[in-house]
Amino acid sequence: MATIRQTVSFKASPHAVYEALMDTKQHAAFTGAPARISRKVGGKISAYDGWIEGRNLELVKDKKIVQEWRGADWPSGVVSTATFSLARAPGGTRLTFAQTGVPREQAQAIADGWHEHYWHPMKAMLERDASHGP
Repeated sequence: MATIRQTVSFKASPHAVYEALMDTKQHAAFTGAPARISRKVGGKISAYDGWIEGRNLELVKDKKIVQEWRGADWPSGVVSTATFSLARAPGGTRLTFAQTGVPREQAQAIADGWHEHYWHPMKAMLERDASHGP
């Protein structure tokens, strides 16, 4: 198994970044695919029209999200843990991400996928929303 570690900065508050990840409608909006995100510890999550499934392990509002993640094409029984840690930083939020238990043969594609399917579209959505102001 492999571990993916990434750090990303967003020009948005920790609350806005947390909501983008945890709000079903916002999650679906930036990924462009159906999602169902429970807001309860132990609650189920689903993204990319069921391609990704898992559950919430730990939730600390606006600070930390720990989720069990599993890709539909992963070997049977393989489940990863994805941790999103949010911290206020100059100009916005620093997100420190770690995903442990990733199938080694898919680790590079999954690491690239976080940038392509999550961080880049999240940045675009959050920065567009921030530019419109309250």
